[in-house]
Parts: sequence; structure tokens; C-alpha cells
Amino acid sequence: MRVLVIGEINPDLILQDYRSFPEPGKEVVVEDLRLALGSASAICAAGLARLGDHAGFFGKVGADVYGEFCLGEMRAAGIDVSLVTPDPALKTGITVSVTSSRDRALITYLGAMLALTAGDVTDAMLRDFEHVHIASYYLQENLRPGCAAIFERATGLGLTTSLDTGFDPSETWAPDIYETLKYVDVFLPNEVELRAIGKDEDVIGALRALVNGRTKVVAKLGSQGCMALDHGEPVSVPAFRVKPVDTTGAGDSFNAGFLHAWLNWKDLKDAMRFAAACGAISTGAMGGTGCQADEAEAFEFIRRQENAAGGI
Repeated sequence: MRVLVIGEINPDLILQDYRSFPEPGKEVVVEDLRLALGSASAICAAGLARLGDHAGFFGKVGADVYGEFCLGEMRAAGIDVSLVTPDPALKTGITVSVTSSRDRALITYLGAMLALTAGDVTDAMLRDFEHVHIASYYLQENLRPGCAAIFERATGLGLTTSLDTGFDPSETWAPDIYETLKYVDVFLPNEVELRAIGKDEDVIGALRALVNGRTKVVAKLGSQGCMALDHGEPVSVPAFRVKPVDTTGAGDSFNAGFLHAWLNWKDLKDAMRFAAACGAISTGAMGGTGCQADEAEAFEFIRRQENAAGGI
């Protein structure tokens, strides 16, 4: 499957295993650090490439050391970055991830991602692909106003579409998202995003609030697995039991797994189970791309887990 990912490019500086979480005016110590390919968009693209899809990428990046690092890591992951041209007028963004096996917090400098607009995405570019995915909707402030138009154009050209908003740093969760979702085939929020956008603390209630006759909403619920509606009824898949090393990018690997399975096989529950496996496996090493599964590894992981649990 040929998938175009449109989004941000930045590295993650991961500060691993804090003894206590940092507070203003205080200093804390961590056990390890790593500079890794970051950004929800790039991690998802790497996951798709690892699973065997052709993952093309379009975004903006600075002609600087962080941009060079990211593009090198993306090429090594099998992502086609031929549409990306480093710009010396831009500064590549970076995310500092303070993380542990329990949780994480992120601090992001947006940088070059703010230069990306919907006008940069041409029909000629879209025609080379079968599916288009956009992530970090709320961070990409200048792409966001044109996301609905990109998806509408893509649909007209015969592509399927998907969106992961990511967290809204302003926590306003503005209503433009509902117009965008009219042109989205698959929406992949986590539990916080689902409740905020669906305006309901109940997961099922929030899922039902987002029914629009087109969009399939698949909610990532962390330790509770994932849930969607199938013909109006809840379908859920429990989380696989793992001992995570780092949860950075697990949701983006879930997205890659779901899109790979859904685009190729179309069965909703099978796609959710495959996605849950990809997300779980990705927590086995530091960084969002440090332990992503290929298709055979994901199926073997599911087989072992289900045998150990007596089937799930």
C-alpha cells in the first residue's frame, strides 16, 4: 500500500527513568538519554515502512544538524523522503521527552513544522499514493486550517484518509475538527483526545458523539486496550501485557499497525488487534522507532500472547 504521511519532522531528546518528576526551581536526575527520530508523523511513517508499506513523507525541515539527523534516520527506516527539501531559512523543531515506564511528559519547540501549509500539498503529489495520513493536527498550526481541504481533495482523487490530532496544547479543542472529520475515513485519538473532542467522559458516549456517517473512530485507551463502534455497537480489544521500557511513540506505532491492517485486510477487529500488538511491541526499547515490528513479528507476538493467555 502506498501511504503519504503529511506532517512534522523533529527529533526526540528522551530523558529516561526520572527519579522524581521535575518541578520549577528544582533539578532531577535521569538514568539514561537518547536522541531519536521523533514526531508522531515520522514515527507512524517508520512503522508503516517497517510493516512493508511504501511510506512517503511530506513536511518541512531546517538545513541544520537536527534536520540532517532526522532525514538520515527516516531514510534508514525505509521512508521515502524525496518530497522533503531542507530549508536553510528554517530551524528544525525538537521535543524533549521526560519519560519512564509509568508515563511521560513532552516539551516541544515547533520550529519548521509551522512553515507547512495546505497549499504546499499538490494534487500531483497526492496522485502518487492510495492513502493520506496527517498527525499532530493541533501542533501544525498553519497546516490545520487547510486539513479538511487536503482530505477532500484526496477523497476526490480516490485516496482514503486518516487523522490523529494529538494533544491540543491550548486545551481549547476548537470545533473546526468536526468539519475536518467529515472528510476522514479513520480517526485515531487517544482517550484524552476522544473525551475532549467527543465532549463526553464516557468512552462509548464520546465514540457515539463522533458518528458522522463516514469516519471510523478507533480510540487508543492505554492499558485498557482500544475501542471502536461497529454498526453502532462497541468493539474492544484488550491491551497486550508487556513490561515497557519506553512508551514514546506507542500510539503512533499503533496507528501504523491499524492502517496497515485496515488498508490491506479491512476487518475492523483484526486491525485493532494487530494495532495493539504493534503499539505494545514498540515499548520494548527507547525511542518511538527503536522496537517497531514487521508484519511477521507482530503476528508472532499475537500468537505467543494469545497462547499464554489461553486466547483473548
